[in-house]
Amino acid sequence: MTETSRLVVALTTEGDQGRAEALAEALLERRLVACVSLQPQRSMYRWNGRLERDSEVQLLLKTSSCCLDVLRETVMDLHSYETPEWLSWPVDAASAYGQWALAEISSGGSSQAAGETPGSELPTG
Repeated sequence: MTETSRLVVALTTEGDQGRAEALAEALLERRLVACVSLQPQRSMYRWNGRLERDSEVQLLLKTSSCCLDVLRETVMDLHSYETPEWLSWPVDAASAYGQWALAEISSGGSSQAAGETPGSELPTG
């Protein structure tokens, strides 16, 4: 990884599994993320002066520092919430995973080794 393109993790939530998967697919199709991890959760928060309790799906988005601004804008445009959660931070990644993730974002997935069948060595999460 170079200093100009580091791996970044961003986090948002959606109201249900269907919306979360649709958002994840849109971001993956645009190559703004290498991977999205989806996790159902129960959230508690204060909204408009009231304590709220909701089921949500958390999306953990793996991207590059170079794509972060466009990713944020795209999430804000496509998101179903009036005020989407958005948190992001740079991360240290294992070398092979970081290289794979950055290649998926920047080159359109040309990092597959010769002779490898799709899905034979998929990194997780």
